[in-house]
Amino acid sequence: MNTTTATSATDAMIEFRQVGKSFDGQAVVDDLSLTVAPGEFVVLIGRSGSGKSTTLKMVNRLVEHDRGRLLFAGQEIRTFKPEDLRRRMGYAIQSTGLFPHWTVERNIACVPELLKWPAARIRDRVTALLELLQLPPDLYRGRYPHQLSGGQQQRVGVARALAADPDVLLMDEPFGALDPITREALQQEMARIHRLSGKTIVLVTHDLDEALRLGTRIVLLDHGRIVQTGTPRQLLVEPASDFVRDFIGRGDIGLRLLALDTVASRMRVGSVAARSSAVSPLRDTDSLREALSALVTAGVPDLPVVDATGAPCGQIHLSDLVQVQGAA
Repeated sequence: MNTTTATSATDAMIEFRQVGKSFDGQAVVDDLSLTVAPGEFVVLIGRSGSGKSTTLKMVNRLVEHDRGRLLFAGQEIRTFKPEDLRRRMGYAIQSTGLFPHWTVERNIACVPELLKWPAARIRDRVTALLELLQLPPDLYRGRYPHQLSGGQQQRVGVARALAADPDVLLMDEPFGALDPITREALQQEMARIHRLSGKTIVLVTHDLDEALRLGTRIVLLDHGRIVQTGTPRQLLVEPASDFVRDFIGRGDIGLRLLALDTVASRMRVGSVAARSSAVSPLRDTDSLREALSALVTAGVPDLPVVDATGAPCGQIHLSDLVQVQGAA
């Protein structure tokens, strides 16, 4: 069972070397060894009390490790002043932590201001981040947190974490308090931001589907130890133990495998007419799991597929999904 990646120490953005942390004599993180490479999206997951949030907080020294070595960009983190370390690491949490009497613009700008960026550069950065997170700058930069929805507040929290262009983005259950629709929309935003920025991201969640949707690598913890680490597909098809199988859900593996691939990967390419105006086409970026749900709901054996412009580009058949699930 692997507990580290193949990444060499010199290439690691973050490296845990037999790290331990105890509270009141009880080990919360125990002999943890793990590397996070530049550009990875690593998701820490586990049951309550597994040590995932403590592991994350040790990275930016909100919690100090007791044992072992913890390196950032090749240096032991204790060689950094905590404030210098945190300025190189964005941090987003469930409650957003926005300052209620500051505007959206000032909330996002707080770290660049501490770093004494020129005012014009700060304003341009705020504009770029609001656009990236699909919050029109002219509408939102002057608003206050109480004038935003929960999802909008969370987007501003992510923008603030990214404001100083940090080397690493740390996220602790960032979407846990949101409704399912808003949560899924923000998950899609984070996946898009990761693709566009190439940022190293470490995220903590208790939601397996969120982990599978976002992570390039998943680290499953139990009682402060790594049980298994690997890509989402590896965890689903190569569980290392009965604990992993039970955590994943033995009866849900097929559906979760379908969620890992998009309609574009399995559709029958070719321009086709819509079956009926009453049946909505699928997008080529939808997951195969979403395609299965749409096909079953519509009660049809196939559906048309459209691209980002809305132009027809193919068809997806129920039989194709069944073959994919069976092959996996």
